[in-house]
Amino acid sequence: MRLCFVQKPDKESTSLREGTVDLETGVVGKTTGPEVRAQALFRDRFIGVVRMGHALSQGRITPSRYAKGRHINVSRRGLDKGPIDEALKPLGLEREVVTIVGGFSTALALARASDLIATVPDRQTGNLRAGLRGFPLPFPVPEVTISLLWHPRLDADPAHRWLRGLVLETCAALR
Repeated sequence: MRLCFVQKPDKESTSLREGTVDLETGVVGKTTGPEVRAQALFRDRFIGVVRMGHALSQGRITPSRYAKGRHINVSRRGLDKGPIDEALKPLGLEREVVTIVGGFSTALALARASDLIATVPDRQTGNLRAGLRGFPLPFPVPEVTISLLWHPRLDADPAHRWLRGLVLETCAALR
């Protein structure tokens, strides 16, 4: 067996439907095809991440201190607003997004080499944050459920069932 990890181009289920991808991981949303099967893998929370020596790496982090920084936004669709901005809005705060990237590893690399703040899922990026300072967000943000997704035509396929089982087992060990 060989695994090939590819970047998901959008939130649609097209790759699963067309059979170009056998499994996906992600958050089930409104654009996920209704025929797609999903199995919850784990829940994750967002945290802030900065380089060591950044102003936010010391002292108490308040919503205001967090918002006043310069931020990296992660969006496959290039959006400059997201759940973090929605969580800041009731507090009367707005953050300055200075760059938008397509993935969390890119956001972490930028945070490591600059004074920018990345906001990333805690469990999903744990091993990638070595040498960075992670901190709980100082305001409530809803957790997300990361799920395993596949097309129903593969439900009964023994090899696919085996692979889904391995993914579930691996994610259970991370809990």
